[in-house]
Amino acid sequence: MYSDHVEKRIVPHGISLITTIAAAFGLALLFGLVAARLKLPPLVGYLIAGILIGPHTPGFVADMALAGQLAEIGVMLLMFGVGLHLSIDDLLSVRKIALPGAIAQIAVATLLGMAVAHFWGWSLGAGLVFGLALSVASTVVLLKALESRGVMDSMNGRIAVGWLVVEDLVMVLALVLLPPLAGILGGNSDSVNTTELLTTVGYTLGQVAIFVTLMLVVGRRLFPWLLWQVARTASRELFTLCVIAAALGIAYGAAALFGVSFALGAFFAGMVLRESDLSHRAAEESLPLRDAFAVLFFVSVGMLFDPRMLIDDPLRIMAVVVIIIIGKSLAAFAIVLAFRYPLNTALAVSASLAQIGEFSFILAGLGVALKLLPVEGQNLILAGAVISIALNPLVFSLIDPLCKWIQSRSRVARAMERRGDPLAVLPDSTEARLLTGHVLIVGHGRVGRRVANALSEQGIAVVVAEQNRETVEALRARGIPAVSGDAAEPAVLVQAHVARAAILVIAMADSARARRMIETAHILNPAIEIIVLTRSDEEASLLLSDRPDRVFVGDHELASGMTRYVLDRVKDRRSDSNPSPTTTTG
Repeated sequence: MYSDHVEKRIVPHGISLITTIAAAFGLALLFGLVAARLKLPPLVGYLIAGILIGPHTPGFVADMALAGQLAEIGVMLLMFGVGLHLSIDDLLSVRKIALPGAIAQIAVATLLGMAVAHFWGWSLGAGLVFGLALSVASTVVLLKALESRGVMDSMNGRIAVGWLVVEDLVMVLALVLLPPLAGILGGNSDSVNTTELLTTVGYTLGQVAIFVTLMLVVGRRLFPWLLWQVARTASRELFTLCVIAAALGIAYGAAALFGVSFALGAFFAGMVLRESDLSHRAAEESLPLRDAFAVLFFVSVGMLFDPRMLIDDPLRIMAVVVIIIIGKSLAAFAIVLAFRYPLNTALAVSASLAQIGEFSFILAGLGVALKLLPVEGQNLILAGAVISIALNPLVFSLIDPLCKWIQSRSRVARAMERRGDPLAVLPDSTEARLLTGHVLIVGHGRVGRRVANALSEQGIAVVVAEQNRETVEALRARGIPAVSGDAAEPAVLVQAHVARAAILVIAMADSARARRMIETAHILNPAIEIIVLTRSDEEASLLLSDRPDRVFVGDHELASGMTRYVLDRVKDRRSDSNPSPTTTTG
């Protein structure tokens, strides 16, 4: 490493866990607060805290091995939380874009890394490991970015998570195949023949398949039942313990028995527990731990970084950062557009993947151990991870401005999403009916789906605007008119006949895009009634300035519904106990 000569005071091993946690949380709080005051993302402060307690700066040093394990727990808990929010249907709904998209993006990013490594004079094996490490995004960074923007349940969020799951599966396979292939690639492994290699691949895929099958067949019944049994004890402590034990236990079992990563194991644990009616409570109970251990992840990444690399090797670091933030993001951008998804979705997925993290570190460490990757390659990967993680919030903040800028200056960009796309316009059979007075529903998620089904059952004409192309195809197969695209673009609302609609229902909690839809709807149809879903009072206040007819805040509507039910039950009980009320006067 760059600074092996730096002398640091090591904490006695007996209290290293306590000291590491205390130092990490304390400094993360301090520098996170400073970063927030400077209008920077708090994670920048967490990274700086890690650098200060790492082995490459003078002064106190925390236990890196313990910090790494604590960070791994953070990854598991975060992926568990994602699984609690995403159903199997949600994941399958994006498979047609996530599966080929992730594989193609990994291939492009790996080739870019190999090209740069070849220019530097590295071997084929070094270039392969280097490229693979630069191709896979960080689980924690992506999930925190989606959660902070409240888009985890959106179409863009589902595509990004599905993409991430495919990347993780590919990396699991790469970690298994690298040791037997090391000899061929120039490392220190025994030679392996084709039969052994195919056996290894088949064995790995078989393990993953068995694990997934067990979780979907057995886990979906067993673990929700277990959660319910614990809930019946009315002990909050036992319930929280059950949730955390399930998350970490399944994750560990997946890794130990089936060779699946901790993150993927925890993700499937969340997905099976989502089948329980108590999944929302499970998500709430585990949230504080997820947030706390996520902070430890960023601190542990900072501990790995040697800041002197910025002075000693700036050009190579710049090349790595360009591949991570620009190279593979452009590849993802082109792939998503090629599948005819909206410009906003292409930019969101690109921003989601513009960083690297935990799998990159594992690949780099394995590459060095196999003598495939030089130590300087590992250092460059660490530097690229820290810089890309720090810049990722900025990249996300550029999505909307960049989308507007591209559309305002490029007629091709505005047209290419719609040109020749049969899902971007209503089918001829629908056009012939000349829809008038229908309800236009934007978003076919949990809320939009229920509204659309209820209206259809009453014989009310409905048109759905949805970004998920597979959902649009399924709706059309059921005879429900639907168009594919981002309804924040006027062209999509035009194709959905907003000018002749009676009511516009915006059933997606994205206030920025909702405001653009409201503006377009008012211009094209001043008499339309607009109903909007939002997450918070702050967003509701912002939306009210655009003059929608009704804004529904999720928590408020839940409380109102419960209140109405309680009042009705109280009235019923009074009526039953006092069937013939009398009036007295004094």
